[in-house]
Amino acid sequence: MKKLKLFVLLFICFAIVFYVIDQNLPQVVKHSLVSKYQNLVSDAPLSEKERDLRYTSEKFYRSTLLRSRFNGGIIIARNGKIIFEAYNGRERIKDGKAIDSSTSFHLASVSKTITGMAVLKLFKDKQRSIDERVNAFLPEFPFEQITVRNLLSHRSGLPNYVHFVEKFGWDTHQYISNDDILQMMIQHKSQLDLGRPNAYFDYCNTNYALLALIIERLSGSSFGAYLKATFFDPLGMKNTFVFSMDQSDKVLPSYKNNNRLEPFMFLDAVYGDKNIYSSLRDMVRWDMALYDTLQFPMSIQEEAFKGYSYERKGVKNYGLGWRLYELPTGKKIVYHNGWWHGNNTVFSRFPQDSTVIVVLGNRYNRSIYQAKRIAGIFDGYGIELQEDD
Repeated sequence: MKKLKLFVLLFICFAIVFYVIDQNLPQVVKHSLVSKYQNLVSDAPLSEKERDLRYTSEKFYRSTLLRSRFNGGIIIARNGKIIFEAYNGRERIKDGKAIDSSTSFHLASVSKTITGMAVLKLFKDKQRSIDERVNAFLPEFPFEQITVRNLLSHRSGLPNYVHFVEKFGWDTHQYISNDDILQMMIQHKSQLDLGRPNAYFDYCNTNYALLALIIERLSGSSFGAYLKATFFDPLGMKNTFVFSMDQSDKVLPSYKNNNRLEPFMFLDAVYGDKNIYSSLRDMVRWDMALYDTLQFPMSIQEEAFKGYSYERKGVKNYGLGWRLYELPTGKKIVYHNGWWHGNNTVFSRFPQDSTVIVVLGNRYNRSIYQAKRIAGIFDGYGIELQEDD
């Protein structure tokens, strides 16, 4: 009888413990993720290879970026350890706050890396396939043969909204939205210059504006709210957010090379293809998360980081939200660049060497795109790396 009572008492105790854990597991996981990514290592001893990496990075910063009137920041990290970090200039060029590790830059097309991974994660969580047709999620979408994978890989054949909305009479004194773009495609279906789906690669911002709408329809949240809850908060990316026009007087402005301010214009309200702001350290956190199989199982990583377009010979390709260099040495560069108004951005990952290079600037500067050459200190990258915006 005593043994039975003891067994019942232990059973009740374990039941209570497991109930408490079950109820609080999301918070436990969230807080453990934040602590994992929050404190980046910046003062640990460097290996010989890391010392070479720091020397090469600093040389690039001083001889290339500073000589080209760079206004922004650069960070190089390896295995989450900061190897080199530097900032130059002011947020508002002449009289603003000095740019530092908390400054949030417009990522321009580097935003596509976050949009793409968000789609892959959401579809896995919802047990949906990216090979489903777009109109399974946007029923009003007028082109039946295009799949979500086609959008992700820029193989949809769709034309770029940047070019067609004015052609179809959009009032450029009014901001255009993602929904407006979709409605224009419906209204002018017969006039759109549509290519054959999955026939070839054609980089197109329309794809990622539509993907943002799909995220909203499937998640039931706004694009910004979904990214904040899914990535930004759990990863401790405190300086990262999706821009909306009511923030136009608060965000970092951008400038032409001659220091003239780049004003907002009618395309600035569209998100998914652009309009995510982030800091350099937050982008290192994003890089770390991309190795994390709890965040992104290997099935997602393998899909995202492989090439889909082999119609043309060469080492350049595109994954699902990522540009690629697939080198004959077996090395791979997984990256994306960006350019919007005066913002130039680089996010280059070298997975086999656990290294990331991030350069963000808000005064137009093409020298930023040369940053991936820093990885030349590692074996296997001995080719001329071209620029891509």
